Amino acid sequence: MKSASDRQTAAGAHVHGLPGHLIRRCHQIAVALFLEECAGQDVTPIQFAVLSLLREYGSMDQITLAGYAALNRSTTGEVVARLEARGLLDRGDNPDDRRVRLLHLTPQGARLLDRLEVPVQRVQERILAPLSAAERTRFIDCLDRIATANNEFSRAPLRPRPQE
Repeated sequence: MKSASDRQTAAGAHVHGLPGHLIRRCHQIAVALFLEECAGQDVTPIQFAVLSLLREYGSMDQITLAGYAALNRSTTGEVVARLEARGLLDRGDNPDDRRVRLLHLTPQGARLLDRLEVPVQRVQERILAPLSAAERTRFIDCLDRIATANNEFSRAPLRPRPQE
């Protein structure tokens, strides 16, 4: 089988060698592996990311969460509503601004994240299995550089947490 670079032609690239096409295929594979490894937990990769961010950074408002997860506001609203309905997160008062409600990870949400730790790690291992240790590090670095350099072009740019 030819490598992606071998599929390049002078007139351009065959669709199977285009970075955008390969990224889309890798995303499909990553989601399929996540759903397979996390079967029975009734959670999507985006829901996992939202819960993980609440665990990592603590309570926050929905707009801040959308920025940290690189999700648009309407998608975030739908995800939060589903997670709240399942008792995995809840909304509470904000002592600094009564107009803004804060999202909190519930004990049930924390237990779900605990159960997902091993399956999610298996997903990462399966995704990276074709690569050597050195290639894995380089691949992750390249993905991060591409995402960071092109962040502004996203429909929902990542808004990193300010340095404390």
